[in-house]
Amino acid sequence: MIAEFGHLSLVMSLCVAVALGVIPLLGSYLRRVDMMALGPGLAIALLVFTGISFVCLTYAFVTDDFSVVIVANNSNSLLPTGFKVAAIWGGHEGSLLLWILILAVWTAAVALFSNELPAVFQARVLSVLGGVAIGFLLFSLLTSNPFARYLPAVPLEGQDLNPLLQDIGLIIHPPMLYLGYVGFSVAFAFALAALLGGQLDATWARWSRPWTNLAWAFLTVGIMLGSWWAYYELGWGGWWFWDPVENASFMPWLAGTALIHSLAVTEKRGVFKSWTVLLAIFTFSLSLLGTFLVRSGVLTSVHAFATDPTRGVFILIFLGIVVGGSLTLYALRAPAVASRVSFGWLSREVLLLINNVIFLAATLTVLFGTLFPLLMDALDLGKYSVGPPYFNAVFVPLMALLIPFMGIGPISRWKVDSGRRWLAELLIPGLSAVVVGVLFPFVYAGEFAIGVALASILAGWLILSLSRDLITKLRNGKTLRHGLRRLSPSYYGMVLAHVGFACSVLGVSYTSHYSTEKDVRMAPGETLSLPGITVKLDSAYKVDGPNYVADEALFRITLGSESFDMKPQKRRYVASGTVMTEAAINGKLTRDVYVALGEPLEDGAWAVRVYHKPFVRFIWFGALLMAGGAGLTLLDRRYRRARRTATVPVTVSSGPVAS
Repeated sequence: MIAEFGHLSLVMSLCVAVALGVIPLLGSYLRRVDMMALGPGLAIALLVFTGISFVCLTYAFVTDDFSVVIVANNSNSLLPTGFKVAAIWGGHEGSLLLWILILAVWTAAVALFSNELPAVFQARVLSVLGGVAIGFLLFSLLTSNPFARYLPAVPLEGQDLNPLLQDIGLIIHPPMLYLGYVGFSVAFAFALAALLGGQLDATWARWSRPWTNLAWAFLTVGIMLGSWWAYYELGWGGWWFWDPVENASFMPWLAGTALIHSLAVTEKRGVFKSWTVLLAIFTFSLSLLGTFLVRSGVLTSVHAFATDPTRGVFILIFLGIVVGGSLTLYALRAPAVASRVSFGWLSREVLLLINNVIFLAATLTVLFGTLFPLLMDALDLGKYSVGPPYFNAVFVPLMALLIPFMGIGPISRWKVDSGRRWLAELLIPGLSAVVVGVLFPFVYAGEFAIGVALASILAGWLILSLSRDLITKLRNGKTLRHGLRRLSPSYYGMVLAHVGFACSVLGVSYTSHYSTEKDVRMAPGETLSLPGITVKLDSAYKVDGPNYVADEALFRITLGSESFDMKPQKRRYVASGTVMTEAAINGKLTRDVYVALGEPLEDGAWAVRVYHKPFVRFIWFGALLMAGGAGLTLLDRRYRRARRTATVPVTVSSGPVAS
C-alpha cells in the first residue's frame, strides 16, 4: 500500500509541476499578480509531494519490500541499512526519482530565497523550472516507474546491490553530483526568464550568479568524490579514466566554469550578455545530454544505469524540446539586447573572454571524444574507441594554455589596461615561478623532468601572481585589518578557487610522473622493496563482514622513518557470490601507499599490487579548495543587497511584459 501511495504522490507531483509551468508564466503575460503569486506555493507543493514519494520508496527499501521491482533488483535482506537507503539511487528508477527530488529542492529554494525578486521575473523562473520538472516526471511515470510491482509472484529475496556500489561513495557521491547537475537548471531558468522579458542587463546576472556558483561547487565536490571513489574502490590505483560517463559529468563542469566567469563579466561590466545566456543554455543542455548517455543504453560503462532504448528515445525527445525551444527563443531575443560596451584589447574583459574560449574548446574536445564512437557506430561505419591518449594529447595543452591568463586576470583592470603595468606587477612572480619550477625536480628526485618542471612553473606562476595581487590590495588599506575587511568574499573565493586549480594541476603532474607501481607474487614472510619503501606480507587470514566473507592480508610497511600496517581485502559477497577487491591505503598530504590483493596463488601466495603515489591528494585537496572558493562567494553582501533592492519595471505592451 505504501508503494501505491508513493506512486500517487508522484502523479500529484506531475499535476503540481504542470500548474507551476503554466499558471505563473501565463500570469506574467496577463499581468495577473494573483496568478504569479501562486508560483512559490506551487514550488513548495512540488517539493512536498516529491518528498513524500521518495520517503515511500525509502520505506520499501528499508523494510525489504521485494514486491517492488526496484527493491528486488537492487537490495537484499543482508544489506546494511545505510546501503539499503543508498540502493535507491543505485538503480535507474530510484536515481531518476532522486534527480526529480533534487530538482524540487532547487525549485523550492529559488521560491524561498528569491521572493524579493520582481514578481514577473520570479514567476518566469519558477515556470521554467516547473517545465523541466514536467519532463522528468513524465519520464519517470511513463518509462521508469519506481513503484512497479512484481505480479503475481513476489521474490523471497532480492538480487542484492552491485558489490562495487556497496561503499560510502554511493551514499554521498551521486547526491552531490546531482545537486550540481540539476543546479544548473536554475541558471538555465534565469537565462530564459531574462530572454522572455527582453532585458538582459547586469541585474539578471547578479541574481543568477550565486545560484550558478553554488551548483558549480556541488558539481566540483561530486566529481572529486567520484574520482576518489574510483581510486580506492576499484583496486586499480587510478583516479580518472576518461570513461564516457565520467565525461558526462565533466562536460557540464567545464561549460559551467566558463559560465561563472562570463556571469562575472556581465554583472561587472554589462558585456557578453548574449554569450552568457547561451552558455547557461549550453551548460544545462550538457547536463541533459549526460542524462541521455547514462540512461539510454548507448554506453557500456560501470556507471551506466539503463539499457532500455525507449528511455533513451524519451530523453532524446525531451533534450530536443529543451535545447531547440531555448535556442529558438535565444535567436529571437538575443540580437535585440546585444552588448554595446567598449573595452580595449588589453583588459580584464578580453582575458575572461580568452578564458571562456579555452574552456569551451576543452568542452567540445571532450564532447567530440565521447560522442565520436557512438556516432560512427550509429552510422554503421565501424567500432571506434577514444581513450586517454586522445584526451590527454588535446585536453592537457588547453589547460596549460589557460593558466598564464589565469595569473594575469586578477591583477588586470576593467575596460583598458597596459602591458607595462602587467610586466611591473608580474615580473617577479614570473621569474620566481621559473626558478622554483626548474629546481623542484632536482630537489625532489635528483633529476630534471620537463613535464614536472612545466607544471611547477605554471602552478607556481598562478599562486605567486595571486599572492602578489592580494598583497598589493592589502597594502591599499589603512591597516592590515582594514585591508582584509575591504576585500569582498567574492575576491577571496576567486583566490581560493584559483589556488585550488593550481594544486590539482600539481597533483596530476607529480603523481603521473613520480608514481611507482609493482605487481608481484608474495607469500607470507616475503618482502618487496621499492625506491624508498619496503613492503612485507606478514600473514593472510579470513574475516567475516555483515554480508560478505573476506580474505584479509596484513602488510607491514616501512617508508623512510615511518612504519605502519595495512590490511587489504578480497571480499566475496554472500548474496551474489561476486568477488571484489578492497584496497588498503595509507595516505598523507604528500604521498599515498596503496596495496591491493589480486588473485590467490598456490602455496598460500597472493598476487599483490603496490603503489607509491606522491602528491596524489593534491588533486582532491585542490578540488575542495575550488568548491570552497565558489561557496565563499555566496557570502558577498552585494547579492543579498541585490535581492533587497531588486526592482524591474513592468510595462504594458502587446508582447510579453518586460522584466
